[in-house]
Amino acid sequence: MKFEDLITEINGFGRFQKMILCISFVGRFTIPCHFLLSNFIAAIPPHHCNISTLDDEGIFGNLTQEERLTVSIPAQDDGTPASCHMFSFPQFHLLANSSSDTELPVVQCQNGWEYDNSTFISTLATQWDLVCDNKGLNKAVATIFFVGVMFGAAFFGGMSDRFGRKPMLLVSYISGMAFALASIFSSSFIMFAVLRFFSGFTITGIVIISTVLNMEWVDIKHRRLVCIIDSMAWAVGSTSLSLIAFCIRDWRLLTVAVTSPLLLSTILWWWVPESARWLIANGKGDKAHYYLHKCAVMNRKEEVISRIKPEALSLIVTDEGKKNYSYLDLVRTPKMRRLALLTGTIWFCVATMTYGISLNITGFGLNIYLTQFVYGAIEVPSKLIVYYLLEKIGRCKTEAGAQLLAGISLMINIFIPKDWVGRTVVAVLGKGFAVAAFCTIVLYTSELYPTVLRQNGMGYNSFLGRLGVSVAPLVLLLDSFWGHFSQTILCSVALIASVVAWQLPETRDRCLPETIEDVEGTGKNFFKENEKQEDEEKITMKEPTENC
Repeated sequence: MKFEDLITEINGFGRFQKMILCISFVGRFTIPCHFLLSNFIAAIPPHHCNISTLDDEGIFGNLTQEERLTVSIPAQDDGTPASCHMFSFPQFHLLANSSSDTELPVVQCQNGWEYDNSTFISTLATQWDLVCDNKGLNKAVATIFFVGVMFGAAFFGGMSDRFGRKPMLLVSYISGMAFALASIFSSSFIMFAVLRFFSGFTITGIVIISTVLNMEWVDIKHRRLVCIIDSMAWAVGSTSLSLIAFCIRDWRLLTVAVTSPLLLSTILWWWVPESARWLIANGKGDKAHYYLHKCAVMNRKEEVISRIKPEALSLIVTDEGKKNYSYLDLVRTPKMRRLALLTGTIWFCVATMTYGISLNITGFGLNIYLTQFVYGAIEVPSKLIVYYLLEKIGRCKTEAGAQLLAGISLMINIFIPKDWVGRTVVAVLGKGFAVAAFCTIVLYTSELYPTVLRQNGMGYNSFLGRLGVSVAPLVLLLDSFWGHFSQTILCSVALIASVVAWQLPETRDRCLPETIEDVEGTGKNFFKENEKQEDEEKITMKEPTENC
């Protein structure tokens, strides 16, 4: 008996599976909030030099605040006070002719800065004066976090394949919450950066473990539905972040607010089952039978599991499934090596592109809260369309097509003036296509890798994806050399990913591979037999079946 057959018999999308989805939804909600948190906590509000040192003897007298700024700080091209320079002494003649300040001697800010608190009460920039020469550190916050996410993905991917999905999920919940809350007590930027790194390292386990756990408990025909429901947690979290940030303008309180759902997730963890697939693949038939029995009881299919003995479950996979696998097994055999190269390239490209768009919420003409809300809201229709396309045209065409359309959107934006509303519209469409590509590749990858290496595969790909995310904030800095530099790079990686996606085998309506032999073709010749059967169905004009 195949595991797919067993899951189908005990209802592959019953109350048991829905319970798992609901529990994981709570934890996954906080992931996009943390991933995009730097958009708000690292924002740089309008600022200018503190001019109190120029008024030591009260020489400003009864001047208004606007007049004091006029005589103390040179004006920029748009008429606002300069952010990083001030006059070495008051220039009172500018009150009569404010346009004659171009050749006056200026110095860098001597006594710190004053910030406009109308949008933010406090941010990292106001906390540690990360402006002017230090403004690059604000972008570094995102990069540091995603470097942590990158290494965390590799760590939790390997550990959950070795020790199981459930225990490592608890580790991720507790440690992610602990480091995130500890960061609000940072006494220096360096301390904050270190804690932010470990926040990313630990919190990423939630998304890669829950994705695989949910996928391993459902039957074939509900895999794409589960993928879409999982990804909706991201859409809800991303959209909610704009509302939460709008209500909470202090960076410390905002961090607490977006981390708090993990407390509920930790409590709900007790109801999370271990993956029966993982237990069987690791020779733990008795425990797998225990969870399958719980699933059958909750789904009201108890009579099915009562006919199956625990020792019979060991026949579902080969004995080789009992060995310990590592990341090296991803490259030991030729087809696994090719699969790892292709999926890794796509993950890197799609992550770079998606976060390059998501982290650039000030570059498309709307205020940051509205831009974040629109970016989050566009994910809902985008993922609903993906749900339809995954069934109609398959994973491969959906992934390649979404990447291609995202690249075209980015290309169009290179030629659109920054002050035209059409730029915002095209950017939102590009974000929608990017989200569609990201949503698809997560499901696609989990279906391509065998059970014995699925979590390692997800960890490896997530590692490369987070590497791409880490690069995204640095790509945006390139706009200081040429205004369209970042858009050109993001467009290029999207088109590259589209080409690479065409090289992957289709997985629609097919059983998940259980062992490396399934992928290599030395055992059941997994993909080749499925493709051959698909061709035969087209010739005989039969209805396609769920191939195993």
